[in-house]
Amino acid sequence: MRYVIIGNSYAGLSCAEAIRRFDKTGEVIIMSDEKHRAYARPLISYYLEGKATDDTICYKDEDYYEKNNFALMIGKKAVSIDTVAKKVIIEGGDELDYDKLFIGPGGTPFIPPIDGFNPDSPMMGTFTKFDDAKKMEKAAKDVKRREAIVIGGGLIGLKASEGLRALGLHVTIVELLPRVLGLALDEVSGNITAKRLNKNGIDTATGETVTKINLDESGNPTSVVLKSGKELPADIVVVGVGVRPNIGFLEGSGIKIDRGIIADKTMMTSVKDVYAGGDATVIYDVINKRPNIIAIVPLACEEGRVAGTNMAGVYREYPGGMGLNSVEIYGLPIVTIGLTNPANESQKTYVFQNDNIYRKFVYDGEVLVGAILLGDIAGSGILSAIIRQGLKCLEYKDKFLNGNIYSFVIDNESEIYDINKGYAVKSYPEDLPEFSRTNWR
Repeated sequence: MRYVIIGNSYAGLSCAEAIRRFDKTGEVIIMSDEKHRAYARPLISYYLEGKATDDTICYKDEDYYEKNNFALMIGKKAVSIDTVAKKVIIEGGDELDYDKLFIGPGGTPFIPPIDGFNPDSPMMGTFTKFDDAKKMEKAAKDVKRREAIVIGGGLIGLKASEGLRALGLHVTIVELLPRVLGLALDEVSGNITAKRLNKNGIDTATGETVTKINLDESGNPTSVVLKSGKELPADIVVVGVGVRPNIGFLEGSGIKIDRGIIADKTMMTSVKDVYAGGDATVIYDVINKRPNIIAIVPLACEEGRVAGTNMAGVYREYPGGMGLNSVEIYGLPIVTIGLTNPANESQKTYVFQNDNIYRKFVYDGEVLVGAILLGDIAGSGILSAIIRQGLKCLEYKDKFLNGNIYSFVIDNESEIYDINKGYAVKSYPEDLPEFSRTNWR
């Protein structure tokens, strides 16, 4: 049996490990268009800050692939898939046969139409890969005015800003929404976060966007023009407005696409023997009760494990996921879970705030459906379990607001510890349980 895995990151490696758990002898080939062994993408800003090195950013040992009998093909880009002949077509014309295929291509940076953006400039780029961080590190050594513009105030933009600031540049974040982390935070928590950034030398221009990048004779930036007409100096420009599923190479494959790759509860696509997982895959959103793309590491790992288990012949279902983000901005920890702002008038919010802490909970009737924790994130794991399971806990809202989140475990121990009942996440026994065969295709 030959298993081919496109993607050498969280989803792909989780898939490979699950396959090897149940199939000790099958051929497992992992291919990636990057030339690095598996590294932690969220840590690329730490690399710029000097908190991670070329070795420590990699989360698998050098002998990981050999120990697990994985064949690694780096610097190999899949350009198309022939699902009838069961072949992956590689850039350059090579072909790779498969018996079962996993697609975990992740996302590709979205670059809005900006007059003057030049990806070939050594002083401009995106910030999603290790090579992007290396490019920015090199660029920072060659600037004179030490001015950087980061377009986008989401997680990517904020981490890029921290990294550039650590290299000694003055940074301005330009964000179209009225606050940073605008899709995850509310006005209060967004303002607190912006103040922490400003205090550490990162300015924020919200409600703005870059309409033009002025270039010198070499094609490098000199300044940017905002929609308000204001002009800001710029030696380096980074676009960090987000990513889109990397699915262009699947055109003509017969694999069903709707914003991302459609997969059922076994993580199989619309084509037999082809599975998917990670940031390019549409999965069931347990909060919004609909298929959705939720691009976070824990879900990518779980999707990969479910796919790999099924590929190896052991039935397992993926129960769905929800949005959950955790980030620290200059010592300010932030966790967002599920719905952070009400989706309709029937949902209510409850808030606690003092000088250093902000907690917000969103309830739909008696069910907790979302939370923002800022400054003190203790108990966030318990809250995420409660939200994912859809437990009724309105009576505990005052305890939650006061930070006494662990009391819910004491009062309702069996409910909390049954939070993952129905699928295996804490261990991987050889006799995984059977599940209902329903799916959400």
